[in-house]
Amino acid sequence: MATLPVYRWRLAPDGYATRRQLRALGLRPGGQDVAAQLERPRRRRGPLVAYLYRVDRAKPVRPMTPARMAALEAAMRARRTCPNCRRDAGYCIPRSLGMCVPCSDSFTDAA
Repeated sequence: MATLPVYRWRLAPDGYATRRQLRALGLRPGGQDVAAQLERPRRRRGPLVAYLYRVDRAKPVRPMTPARMAALEAAMRARRTCPNCRRDAGYCIPRSLGMCVPCSDSFTDAA
């Protein structure tokens, strides 16, 4: 079994990219195995590790279909809808509050 080549932070050769870098280029790993590993040392803990993929083997990102777009819109609408007052808050409801900010403020004022 071959081991992965390990590079220090910011010293990886050209032709390798992380998942986020591939996505910024409009690409995806496309089923390829991890080609290399990037390590960033830390003082008191183990190193941060990032996996690298070959850019020449990456495939283009699949286009968004109308059904996937509709599902994404429905999911985001559910995240914006306050369960207390049933209104669209216009932002994603914080999970720490569990409701929109005006409802949360009225809850704390009543208590």
